[in-house]
Amino acid sequence: MDEISYLSYDAVGLAQLLKKKEISAQEVVEVAFQRLEKVNKQLNAVIRTRKEKVLDEIQSLNVMEQPFAGVPILLKDISQAIKGEPMTNGSKLFMKNRAAKDSNFVATLRKTGFLFLGHTNVPEFGLKNITEPEIYGAAKNPWNECYSPGGSSGGAAASVAAGIVPLAGGNDGGGSIRIPASFTSLVGLKPTRGRTPVGPGVGRQWQGASIDFILSRTVRDSAALLDYLQTIQPEAAFQTPLYNGSFFNDVQHHDKQRFRIAFSTKSPVGTPVSEEAKAAVYQTVKWLEAEGHIVEEKENGVNGVRLMENYYLMNAGEMAAMFLSLEKMLGRSLTYDDMEIVSWVLYKAGERVSAAEFALSIEEWDIAAMQMASFHQTYDLFLTSTTAFPAPKIGELMQTEQDIEKLMNIEKLSSLEQQQLIYDMFEPSLTFTPFTQLANLTGQPAISVPVHKTKNGLPLGVQFIAPKGRENWLLNLAHDIEQSDLWIGMQGNPYFDK
Repeated sequence: MDEISYLSYDAVGLAQLLKKKEISAQEVVEVAFQRLEKVNKQLNAVIRTRKEKVLDEIQSLNVMEQPFAGVPILLKDISQAIKGEPMTNGSKLFMKNRAAKDSNFVATLRKTGFLFLGHTNVPEFGLKNITEPEIYGAAKNPWNECYSPGGSSGGAAASVAAGIVPLAGGNDGGGSIRIPASFTSLVGLKPTRGRTPVGPGVGRQWQGASIDFILSRTVRDSAALLDYLQTIQPEAAFQTPLYNGSFFNDVQHHDKQRFRIAFSTKSPVGTPVSEEAKAAVYQTVKWLEAEGHIVEEKENGVNGVRLMENYYLMNAGEMAAMFLSLEKMLGRSLTYDDMEIVSWVLYKAGERVSAAEFALSIEEWDIAAMQMASFHQTYDLFLTSTTAFPAPKIGELMQTEQDIEKLMNIEKLSSLEQQQLIYDMFEPSLTFTPFTQLANLTGQPAISVPVHKTKNGLPLGVQFIAPKGRENWLLNLAHDIEQSDLWIGMQGNPYFDK
């Protein structure tokens, strides 16, 4: 198998070739690493590899019994731990950290036969919608290396959009799968809260806001992975009933369902929305109407600003809790020099968040979930652009020296002033990505699909949000779009044109 052939297959396609013995797992791994070595110097998408271990692991595969035996995948350097391998979370604090065991998510993937080539670049602790950590440097967008692939699953997105692997692990706590999917023309599904493996031993993953899944180039890959990853874990904090059927089979053979769809081009936090993002929505609306769907412009009624205030309060509390545990483990206090400025600000503010404030903030999530459940009594799906703008330039959303000087005063402020400082700190990045956090806080599934290319040649996706448990609606509709002229895919991506 050569590189050109390799780029033409998704994970399902490679698995089929392997089962037919038309190619060997070693051939696939060799060409995947060849591709990685060719493009990663430019993109900085992959931060560590494990080629010799992968070649050894091939010997224990059962190609006929494991559905993805021999298919290469990259994992995210947050929460997707491989036993014995480093897991740094994009932070120098964890540079010497090695995983004691596979994470539950990785253990499930291992059972299906995937081969883990290594880990991808992430922002420190996954806190940003760009991937520019101090310890690894910026990941770059294959569509234009001057731009970011997004975050926090930016390295994963760049790896898939550059053809290193057909899919890669990501997680999504505020849009971290869907944002990079929009910026790099990929399929980005965030499943329902509780759908995919989490615990035990890792807590509630941002109180249920964060969920592990993958980024892919095809809808059928995302559907197939959801079939194998969906689970009921008695020990987990959150559960969702198993889907009674096969997402993959439904995508391939579903009858076209006519949906009632609400859409909006307004930012839920009152920030600007680019004309390109609006165009992506309007062209999708036009296609939906031509397909027989009922589409209506309608706001969902959720107070977006209030929701984000409570999201950031949760971030602060979670960071303070994590650093408290780390201090106990290290036997010393943490300082500003141990972390990046965003982490420091959240940490210091989180120390001042009371238990009552934290509980009340989570209650606001539940109010939003109730509002969306009521909204879905009338509308099956809610459509927005995934991001309000195409990808930012590398460095565009990083704090300036002046910003950092202001943020360093966090400890001198009152608790209320600290929370306002956090909102102000994130507002430039939130302006790019105000649409994705809603589904995280309500627990609903959402998907980004690639439908638009800007005048500058950058991709931009649209997002559909469905009621809890209705990933099948999202995947089936995404598959219909994939078969249409709306779909951008890798058309015009220079890394696929090479």
